[in-house]
Amino acid sequence: MAVCFHTSSPSSSCSSAPSSSFSRSCPQRSPFSLRKRKLCPSDSLLPHQPPRDAARGFRIRSSYGHPLNALSLQNVDFNLEDGRPPGSGPRSDEPTISITIVGASGDLAKKKIFPALFALFYENCLPEHFTIFGYSRSKMTDEELRNSISGTLTCRVDSRDNCGDKMEEFLRRCFYHPGQYGSDENFSELDEKLREKEAVPQAILSLHPPNIFVDVVRCASLFASSPTGWTRVIVEKPFGRDSKSSGELTRSLKQYLSEDQIFRIDHYLGKELVENLSVLRFSNLVFEPLWSRQYIRNVQLIFSEDFGTEGRGGYFDSYGIIRDIMQNHLLQILALFAMEPPVSLDAEDIRNEKVKVLRSMKNLQLDDVVVGQYKGHSKGGRAYPAYIDDPTVPKNSLTPTFAAAALFIDNARWDGVPFLMKAGKALHSRRSFGTDLDKATNELVIRVQPDEAIYLKVNNKIPGLTMRLDSSRLNLLYSAKRLREAPPRRDRGERRLFIRSDELDAAWALFTPLLKELEEKKIAPELYPYGSRGPVGAHYLAAKYGVRWGDISSEN
Repeated sequence: MAVCFHTSSPSSSCSSAPSSSFSRSCPQRSPFSLRKRKLCPSDSLLPHQPPRDAARGFRIRSSYGHPLNALSLQNVDFNLEDGRPPGSGPRSDEPTISITIVGASGDLAKKKIFPALFALFYENCLPEHFTIFGYSRSKMTDEELRNSISGTLTCRVDSRDNCGDKMEEFLRRCFYHPGQYGSDENFSELDEKLREKEAVPQAILSLHPPNIFVDVVRCASLFASSPTGWTRVIVEKPFGRDSKSSGELTRSLKQYLSEDQIFRIDHYLGKELVENLSVLRFSNLVFEPLWSRQYIRNVQLIFSEDFGTEGRGGYFDSYGIIRDIMQNHLLQILALFAMEPPVSLDAEDIRNEKVKVLRSMKNLQLDDVVVGQYKGHSKGGRAYPAYIDDPTVPKNSLTPTFAAAALFIDNARWDGVPFLMKAGKALHSRRSFGTDLDKATNELVIRVQPDEAIYLKVNNKIPGLTMRLDSSRLNLLYSAKRLREAPPRRDRGERRLFIRSDELDAAWALFTPLLKELEEKKIAPELYPYGSRGPVGAHYLAAKYGVRWGDISSEN
């Protein structure tokens, strides 16, 4: 059996991926019975919002079930201005939170973060009493911030008659403060505004490169942290460029924060199909007994974008496709797929098993890697630019926009099974996947995006007098059965959706020697036309292990 993962971005550099709630227990006849465990608020970045008809009570516990003494929600008084009714302040046992978005004037905040927070608010997943502050260098008023984000808010989860009222209520909770990212004075001013709103626990989201992370964390920790509640900081990738820089970043952050205060985002972990992977495997008798080298011939993880850097060349050129996609997104999916059954679905149990997989992987060899870079191409009277045509990219750049690699896990379950990983920009836009690879092979295909899907390819006899075989799909009709979109799970902040420091160390330990060798030897990437299926060398790499890429159909 071949197992294929496919993720392909539409013609836009910004795509969304909905998520839904994760089952904590499995069917009675599951081959692997996951221990039932009640979700406790400490699993989340945001405080748990109890049901409206439930008894009002809020108790934070650690992932081990012990109370967290750092949180005090007693005698909290809110300043209920900006349209909220008087006399409805939080009770002493009600959760409160303030969220500071550092880099609030950027596209990521406007297009992703604010809409995701509104989706949580719309579904009553935020505490009743919360405040959101935007912080960036741009000069802006509260009203200007609200106007800039109002157009991106949608009731995409479940449109109801009160959508407009919910938007207005959400926007009244949003405020703005301008300042420099390394300014003690500006963060002290931010702290004063936070105290005016009297929201106690804090979540700080930093949307900037690593060189700014540390300045933001230092200022926030020293001058804008809650003295009575908790403070948690969310950082967006990249987490360094290699093992050394990643380690330095982690050590710098830990001067001001403990590990359980740091939430490293990899948004692929919050995608619906990735979250469903463990349930698919452990809750279905048909899959778990086959999940090993005895029955799986190869595993493919494929990421393709049909557009180039499109103005992001300056950022991309300093990282490349391996750092941008393979070392984090695809490797995280690989670890979830290949891990041993965890003791439970507790965040630490899952992350422990992922680390074991990453540490068991063999060192990447240059002979098992192909790198490429897209070149200019004309088709149908339209000219497509080369990577180096981007004005922000050096003309002699050797940064790969495509990479393919064969990885191996050195343990009893996966010994000898090639895990083929491929990622690239400016590739073909055709969505065919898993077509006529081999009539002797059953394929399990999990398409993460777009058009989420899970299907199993099986062989059938073609009706007639001859014994001819045809390959058919047992389609789970995932998209058709999941019409209602749920709030993005990654923004609930459950710890299993974030990367622990030892996971990060193990991931960089795998790729750093390869990256160093590519750069020291100045390996020239193989050129491939914009809109093609990538370098020819990638097909030779797959053939080396008797495999054919799953996104190559027979007619191609």
